[in-house]
Amino acid sequence: MIFTAEQIAQLLSGTIEGNKEASVNAFAKIEEGHENALSFLANPKYTHHIYDCESSIVIVGNDFVAEKPVSPTLIKVEKPYESFALLLRKYEEFKNQKSGIEEPVFIAKSAVVGEGNYVGAFARIGENSKIGNGVRIYPNVSIGDNVTIEDGCVLYAGVVVYDDCKLGKNCTVHSGTVIGGDGFGFAPNSENNYEKIPQIGNVILEDHVEIGSNCCIDRATMGSTILRKGVKLDNLVQIAHNVEVGENTVIVSQTGVAGSTKIGKNCMIGGQVGIVGHLVIADNTKIAAQSGIGQSIKKPGTVVQGSPAFDILPYKKSYVGFKNLPDLILKINTLEKELDKQLNKEK
Repeated sequence: MIFTAEQIAQLLSGTIEGNKEASVNAFAKIEEGHENALSFLANPKYTHHIYDCESSIVIVGNDFVAEKPVSPTLIKVEKPYESFALLLRKYEEFKNQKSGIEEPVFIAKSAVVGEGNYVGAFARIGENSKIGNGVRIYPNVSIGDNVTIEDGCVLYAGVVVYDDCKLGKNCTVHSGTVIGGDGFGFAPNSENNYEKIPQIGNVILEDHVEIGSNCCIDRATMGSTILRKGVKLDNLVQIAHNVEVGENTVIVSQTGVAGSTKIGKNCMIGGQVGIVGHLVIADNTKIAAQSGIGQSIKKPGTVVQGSPAFDILPYKKSYVGFKNLPDLILKINTLEKELDKQLNKEK
């Protein structure tokens, strides 16, 4: 699709410097700009690129003042990064405006499917499931029985939603993710074998949750595994049974959260973090990448790092000592040799 500078400026409530009829049909980074592309400048360290940028339109801040001539048409806005993100969202909406039901699909007779939906080929919707309005279900998605998916959700190809799970409004689940697989529950018996404990709960995603590709959100043993409103999970994240993740918490790739742990709201958890079960993580906690969490974090706003993790300031001081350890060992060995020489002289 083609958009003019005038149309973009109206959408963003921006002002135009240059040709209001300049048009774009693609996006590009400012350092890789080309004709008919739209770029943005938000970080001052990239300012020098604007003077040789070949994009047709560049979004800049209201405070931008060119020190020499620029060829692109400029659209000035209050917050260029946020404005560019808004345009990307609008572009994605236009690009993904799919509707209708492809063939072949299986939709159970007892299922209820709302209006304005897209259901891709080879998708399955099980018995007594309820699909809201404006939902996009891409090919090869499997939705079990008694599932509720509310308005505006997007399930990309290959997503699996097990029986009884619930997705709130405007949730996005990317390819390969499994919602509602069995929690890891086994009990040793008298013969030293493991017997499976039935997992009869479900998974609940509240509104505006987004889950990356190839994640596993396990159903509860009893009750619910819950991702609260606005939670964002990166790819390859494991959420075990009966875990609760608070509102607007962000969890990065390859992190695993063991069963029954309760994570507060507005937390930020880095990549490859391991959190053991039955813990409580306070609101606004930040956990650095590759940290191991073996005990509850009860103070809101705590920042931790390490394995086992502890407060980040002592960790940084300790790490400086660790990095200097080879030099310290060398100095100690040198001092020991000098001391031995002195002792031998005195003898």
